[in-house]
Amino acid sequence: MRILVIGAGATGGLFGARLATAGRDVTFLVRPRRAELLRERGLRVHGAGQDFAIQPKVLVTGEITETYDVILVSVKAVSLESAIEDFAPAVGPDTLVMPFLNGRRHLEVLEKRFDADRVLGGVVRVQTTVDTEGDIFRVGELEEMFYGARVGTAPRRLAELHETLSGAGFPATLSEHIDAEMWTKWVLIASFGGATCMMRGTIGEIVAAGGAQFAAALVDECAAVAAAAGYPVPEQIHNGLRASATAPGSPAATSMYRDLSHGYPTESDHLLGDFLQRARQLDVPTPLLELATISMRVYENSR
Repeated sequence: MRILVIGAGATGGLFGARLATAGRDVTFLVRPRRAELLRERGLRVHGAGQDFAIQPKVLVTGEITETYDVILVSVKAVSLESAIEDFAPAVGPDTLVMPFLNGRRHLEVLEKRFDADRVLGGVVRVQTTVDTEGDIFRVGELEEMFYGARVGTAPRRLAELHETLSGAGFPATLSEHIDAEMWTKWVLIASFGGATCMMRGTIGEIVAAGGAQFAAALVDECAAVAAAAGYPVPEQIHNGLRASATAPGSPAATSMYRDLSHGYPTESDHLLGDFLQRARQLDVPTPLLELATISMRVYENSR
């Protein structure tokens, strides 16, 4: 299958490089400045005991002349609608669109533009960032990909996709419960992101300031919303999230907190605002989540 990766940042860059290294037919659709850098230096991955590079096939907006079998969407939520306009010419009758954004709102946006049966659910767990040179830096070894059908995708196409993504240097799992996987990750991102952004510190710094009970309560609030939506977080995972959210000395934070720390726009409306809206629709009280959301709205409005 021919793969088009939208963006070559910390997530798309890593998994696209893995797939290309494994011999898959991968092309990256990126902004002109990023395309220039990739053409000059290649796409480089380093850190956590690994160092490799590829010379990627690169396209910029307006250069798409054919359709692709799979489109991996790994952009920030704030860039999704413009990215859709950029990659829409690559979507053919049998194209599968697989987004790896956190939250749920992006699914509605994609399904509004494309047929619902071609929009898959996806979750990645990865520890990467883009360094000052524009390279992918592996902060840790975690690299996992989960994906699955949400509405009537042809089993044959799913099998082809799974064969293409498997054996490329990272665990690739075709999940029969991808919506539950997405909700569980959203609980993690919303609770940890809400806590670290509202308190302007890592989990360890929050705990050191006496905020362990607050962080655990925020996890519980978010888990209650997921349960009300019909996707309860498994007890073992829920307990693990509470333990991680209260771990002394933990450096844990989310990309939303890192964006805030640098004064960048964040995905707070997509990740926190939408979560809060669903909580209200489900009549689940979430006072801590509401405070975290207001805090981030103040930040975004003051930028």
